[in-house]
Amino acid sequence: MTGIMGKFVENLPRTPDRSQSKPSGSPLTLLRSMTPLQGLLFVSGWLAWTCDAIDFFAVSLTISGLSVTFNEPTSSITTSITLTLLFRPLGAIIFGLLSDRYGRKWPLIVNLLCCSVLSLGTGFVTTFSQFLAVRSLFGIMMGGIWGQAASLGLENAPVDARGLLSGIMQQGYAVGYLLAAVVNLQEVIPRNDWRILFWFGASFSAFAAFVRLLLPESAYFLERRAAARADGGFVSEGEKTRIFFREMGKAIRLHWIRCIFCLVLMSAFNFYSHGSQDLYPTYIQKGKGLSAHLATVATIIGNCGAVVGGTIAGYVSQYLGRRITIIICCCFTLVFLPLWYLPTSFAGLSAGAFFVQAGVQGAWGVIPVYLSELSPVAFRSTFPGVMYQLGNMVSSASAQIETTAGDRYKTSEGLPDYGKVSLILIGVISGVIIVCALVGREEHAAQFEKGRAAFERDSGADIIEIEAKTDRDHQEAQLEKLKMDQPV
Repeated sequence: MTGIMGKFVENLPRTPDRSQSKPSGSPLTLLRSMTPLQGLLFVSGWLAWTCDAIDFFAVSLTISGLSVTFNEPTSSITTSITLTLLFRPLGAIIFGLLSDRYGRKWPLIVNLLCCSVLSLGTGFVTTFSQFLAVRSLFGIMMGGIWGQAASLGLENAPVDARGLLSGIMQQGYAVGYLLAAVVNLQEVIPRNDWRILFWFGASFSAFAAFVRLLLPESAYFLERRAAARADGGFVSEGEKTRIFFREMGKAIRLHWIRCIFCLVLMSAFNFYSHGSQDLYPTYIQKGKGLSAHLATVATIIGNCGAVVGGTIAGYVSQYLGRRITIIICCCFTLVFLPLWYLPTSFAGLSAGAFFVQAGVQGAWGVIPVYLSELSPVAFRSTFPGVMYQLGNMVSSASAQIETTAGDRYKTSEGLPDYGKVSLILIGVISGVIIVCALVGREEHAAQFEKGRAAFERDSGADIIEIEAKTDRDHQEAQLEKLKMDQPV
């Protein structure tokens, strides 16, 4: 027992060593340290992730209109959200593997174009069954975006800037929600036509694909291909694919405990975001009696808080560490939950939305770089993307849980109390995330861009991480095990 407690205490979050958290200047200085191409590749990944949010929240923002069109209750409409989340892991696996095997450019372009076609098609469905079918296919396409966007944006950036860029990258989701809310406010509500929002999402995804088309392959992949040619010896594409899957097996055997931890962590994080966002417009309309216009404005204000919180937290995590920053953000969220739930006025509810989303998305702002640092170095598109989307799948019923429970509990005015259910959910999940941050591990400022690509031999050995370990006996044991796994 003493040994277990000693290891627990030793693993508690600490600020990084000075060598890993040395002051690198203001956020503007960090952004200026990037080359134009690095900046454009990051923007390309950010745009892709923003597209994902626009398309996903198009349903959340138009639930009332969808209910009228298809003559279905709110709980049935949220089934489409559940299906979208359930199918996301499949897309993360497909496009993550393609990205790690063939590069960051063409898999992402194809992914975005598929999103565009399906978002466009959503606006032409005429039955609820068709709507559910299209949204299920859409879930597969959406699932492939995040892992590709994060790997593209971060692997090409300077190590010192990755905390800040992680926060900016993740808040592409909040910006997407913000853009969707603005279009909903200015176009959808006045015209009473929910289809406009889906068509806007389709055009945005096509634009993001065009931007990616204009840019070259990720520098990481170009360098690894050049290194493979410099080593001499021709390796066919078929052999590279066989090497890829063999090395993937090694990576899974080496990181299976980490896979379990990341799955639990990302399940909690997805409950965190979906629990605080998906039904928020419905909550303040039906639970607080606000108009659709004011509900949309409050959503916009909340997402402004998300952008601020995520960007600041990502930057701060470079100095405090990823886990300490996550814990601080969760505590911040808990402090402002009463302001999120108790007010009845638009001003009070908007303030609560701003601060709660600053906390929730502040914690989320650390996730792209945190998962990338924990990921096997050769599978930085597949591992983070699959862990993220498996967490989405686990949390896929969050919207239905909230609507079903909210319909059973009423406010003093007899309105559905969605807010109380969301309040409890956010509070509990904040505690779960804090526990995960306390018991998890951290590879702060890992230089994953120096690892081998997944199509190279021994890439699954995760050499960079092994060299960084201080326990020499453990390192030698892992290397010996990997040698034994090599085919004769």
